Amino acid sequence: MSNDLAAVWEVALSDGVHRIEFEHGTTTGKRIIYVDGKEVLRRDWMFKLVGKETFNVGQSDTKATINIDAVSGFAYEYTLEVNGKSLKQYMENRSKVTSTWLINLDGTDCRIVLEKDTMDVWCNGEKIETAGEFVDDGTETHFTLGDHTCCVKAVSSGKRRDGIIHTLLVDGTEIAECME
Repeated sequence: MSNDLAAVWEVALSDGVHRIEFEHGTTTGKRIIYVDGKEVLRRDWMFKLVGKETFNVGQSDTKATINIDAVSGFAYEYTLEVNGKSLKQYMENRSKVTSTWLINLDGTDCRIVLEKDTMDVWCNGEKIETAGEFVDDGTETHFTLGDHTCCVKAVSSGKRRDGIIHTLLVDGTEIAECME
């Protein structure tokens, strides 16, 4: 990478946390976007220094756009949009539609993500095979990680505002949810 690095963002998706780096050569008009260290877009000799660049992130090809705006003189502001929302709005919405847990199993760090709308479970970027069942107080989504039995329990909070509470159990032990 050159010394034209203008902005860096971290975006948490179901398949992992992705690092987005943007190089903007304001004298050459160069624009380069890297996702997780891999170049995904390059434009050389752009005469228009402002504008936007759209690209995909992650296994689900989530749409991302970098907006380049002139602030004053030769100063620029760079903002990232994910799925048409500002990064802040996207992350706030994401916390409503996913639950994330971080756990160390047998010496390996695991990032487990539940997509609440589909009940899909991801671990370290891989979609996990699950089996769902209805139980007296809600649902249970069962899966295994190595030799460990895991279960996501979904039960009503009893309060309309709080909705459904999702809890991860690994070998019968409750794991605290983390906020990304």
